[in-house]
Amino acid sequence: MVAQSALAEAPFHIPDSPTRTELLAKYFGVLAHPARLRIVELLEAEDELSVGELVERLAIPQPNVSNHLACLRWCGFVATRRDHRTIYNRIADRRVSRIVALARGLLEENEEHVAACRRVDG
Repeated sequence: MVAQSALAEAPFHIPDSPTRTELLAKYFGVLAHPARLRIVELLEAEDELSVGELVERLAIPQPNVSNHLACLRWCGFVATRRDHRTIYNRIADRRVSRIVALARGLLEENEEHVAACRRVDG
């Protein structure tokens, strides 16, 4: 069960009593945004990157990168390390990398169907 204090501080809203399925869908939703998935991919490849380095590689504005990182940190995908004034981001748990690798493998077998699926696009 999610503590009420954590819900009050969350940068998003979830139901008062979310089901495990709702939480799992929301968990996968974190990776559903292309910028957040790209951040995870970059951190897999580079181990640690600062916000500035991510901005440079992603070519999107710093506030957007910071917001995506906040989401990734809040949901446990990314952790940080401070070195003087610079904060470095890294994958919080190597199982995240395994989830992404598994999804890549599944996509290879279904790429055309996923690309053609109109229901996911909204």
